[in-house]
Amino acid sequence: MKQRTLTILKPDTVTHHNCGAVIARLEQEGFEIRAARMVWLSKEQAEVFYAVHKDKPFYRPLVEFMTSGPVWVLALEREDAIEYLRKVMGATDSAKAAPGTIRQQFGTNIERNAIHGSDSPDNARTELAFFFSTSDLA
Repeated sequence: MKQRTLTILKPDTVTHHNCGAVIARLEQEGFEIRAARMVWLSKEQAEVFYAVHKDKPFYRPLVEFMTSGPVWVLALEREDAIEYLRKVMGATDSAKAAPGTIRQQFGTNIERNAIHGSDSPDNARTELAFFFSTSDLA
């Protein structure tokens, strides 16, 4: 069954001009782009989006990083989209990501790791709704 998920091409991906390569990889992996836009998150938006991590030590640095430049947000669709995207992205720490994964290829470290992907169906629905209206995803 087809499933939708959200991905964010983080500021490091945009800054290093790797968006095209990452998007091409996602399409090669069978993802269909259902909606996309470039945004520059405000501090308030990033705090709300990453609120689930509020009590973790990496929360403040994450908010600062995610507001340091524009990002691309994409609604993706394919069979088992959430689980498959997480496999294609690789481990959160780029230094520990498997060879050939997006984070291994384009990330720098655990903080500047190139890409975000929803980690569950509930989070995918919430994250997609954060960036896209129902009509955007029709």
